[in-house]
Amino acid sequence: MTDRLEDLRRFYALMDELERRVGGKRILAECHGRLSWPERGVYFFFEEGEDRSGSGRGPRVVRVGTHALKAGSGTTLWKRLSQHRGQARSGGGNHRGSIFRLIVGTALMARDGHVSPNWDNRHSSASREVRGAELTMERAVSVVIGAMPFLWLPVEDDAGPQSGRGIIERGSIALLSDWGKEPIDPPSDRWLGHHCNRPRVRGSGLWNSNHVDESYEVSYLDALERYIQNAGA
Repeated sequence: MTDRLEDLRRFYALMDELERRVGGKRILAECHGRLSWPERGVYFFFEEGEDRSGSGRGPRVVRVGTHALKAGSGTTLWKRLSQHRGQARSGGGNHRGSIFRLIVGTALMARDGHVSPNWDNRHSSASREVRGAELTMERAVSVVIGAMPFLWLPVEDDAGPQSGRGIIERGSIALLSDWGKEPIDPPSDRWLGHHCNRPRVRGSGLWNSNHVDESYEVSYLDALERYIQNAGA
């Protein structure tokens, strides 16, 4: 735990440096494609009311993600973020194209007693009627995710699972996750994720399921630091 504690302190010091270099956090609901975005990168979401309690002071990261981890993928960073944000005009979105939206929706339904029978069947084709019935929930998800501040780290490399983006994503999730470990920065009692139907979300304290049960290589922090030193250059 002592080593992980020191690594978490280093991680958040690097987040502070990243925030300085990119000019501050952005709020997802206020973002659009005309802002300056790198083609590819890693993003780190925070959430109101979710603060660090063991590794220092300040907000804790609640989700880490990236994109274009399949060879040949052309998905850009903004495209992925916009899938999480949802549609600016209607306030809706497509949770079948964003696992982040899907799992936040399951938590909202469990907490607030809403029912959406087809919500968690993301591989099914959804008719216009089904999508129309889900619009209220999609809007509720957009409000939650849209309010989240986030930082983004440019990592302009080729698409593929061995990309630098994949290394940063996996290492950060494994370091931050409380799955099977003594918690260091546990979620607050009011964290929405406690209501999520994914055990790995509840057990890790993150809006992530992949990589939460993995161990991290300390050397990944060196790579994270190098990318951050180039951010905003």
